Amino acid sequence: MSLLDQALRRTIRQGELTIVEPGGTRRTYGAADPSREPVVVRLTDSRIAGQLARNPRLGLGEAYMDGRIVFEQGDILALVDLVTGNLRWEDGHVGGTFVRDRWNRVRGWLAARNHEARARANVAHHYDLGNELYRLFLDEDLQYSCAYYAREDDSLEQAQHDKKAHIAAKMYLKPGMKVLDIGCGWGGLALYLNQAAGVEVTGVTLSEQQLPLARERAQQAGVADRVRFELADYRRLTGTYDRVVSVGMFEHVGARQYRTFFARCRDLLAADGVMLLHTVGRFDEPSAGDPFADRYIFPGYHLPNLSQTVRAIEQSRLIVSDVETLRLHYALTLREWLRRTRTEKAALIQLYDERFVRMWEYYLAGAISMFENGAGCNFQVQIVRDRRALPIARDWMFEAERRYRDGNAPLSPAPHRAAAQ
Repeated sequence: MSLLDQALRRTIRQGELTIVEPGGTRRTYGAADPSREPVVVRLTDSRIAGQLARNPRLGLGEAYMDGRIVFEQGDILALVDLVTGNLRWEDGHVGGTFVRDRWNRVRGWLAARNHEARARANVAHHYDLGNELYRLFLDEDLQYSCAYYAREDDSLEQAQHDKKAHIAAKMYLKPGMKVLDIGCGWGGLALYLNQAAGVEVTGVTLSEQQLPLARERAQQAGVADRVRFELADYRRLTGTYDRVVSVGMFEHVGARQYRTFFARCRDLLAADGVMLLHTVGRFDEPSAGDPFADRYIFPGYHLPNLSQTVRAIEQSRLIVSDVETLRLHYALTLREWLRRTRTEKAALIQLYDERFVRMWEYYLAGAISMFENGAGCNFQVQIVRDRRALPIARDWMFEAERRYRDGNAPLSPAPHRAAAQ
């Protein structure tokens, strides 16, 4: 307990945390903060303290999953927020040591190779858990990426619709264009682009559970001849497209594949083509991923910073024409996903078990803290092959976004839950 005790005394300054040891001893850290509810955590066995001291993120996640820590006051989000709120990235609390940071960078580089077989296995680990899981906490259009909140109190459905309009506006779309959606998920963005802008879309995914549902949605919307979905790795794609969009997929490419990814995108783009990349990223220098997320949630993932992304784009002789950093939008999205996860807890336990639900809760709580206190963010990067591909002023983007948002392009309703079983 001594190592954990020392770490917590150094860390917790604002807010109050009480640890109740297995024998009943209570240790309190920090000071009462009217803006934060005190958190009281009971450890059920003596091994937990050592695991938390050696590897806090993995140790806490596994102990919570196993039910070996019990909250007497507060919950897992309150605990993670309390700790990370005392270690905000902006305040210079980056943690680690020089040796550990260097090793994390090397390990992250080695782990993020993601050849084709590994990429498919990594996708299956997370995205093939079952469509029913995602129906329980996502919006009705099954958007599993950062929403765009024009106002912080918008509903998730509104914010996800506005995200699609925000992306479409940056693509400079014209009716009849051919669009490629790399990492299309359940097809919501592809269907939206077709409806809102009259374009033809080919969506590709590596998820064997997403593909049939995406195709079913296109059939139900009566646009299967204009919105097509395929099970394919981006490295195997051929053809020429006026526009390429990729939302929430770049995180799974792997740093060793960045040049390959953008070189392939360049080959797929028409000479006057435009690409829009939407990805989770980092403010700091990329390193190995979170050990809990890498083991249980997204094996092989890698979150780039902006300079790493832009460098790979430049190496493929592509031009970055516009960049936007979404700082808090994903935190708002994740908070709503966590709220819905907790609302649907009984259904999730029935689908899986209590350990899975606690794992999912910890994953979402940790992600919230990354975007609110850590180095996490979202980037939207607009890319062109030819510097003359777009108007020289940016007004057209704002005008297009107003049209898409005010036009209220109808959502393609997802089939009833039972259809995904």
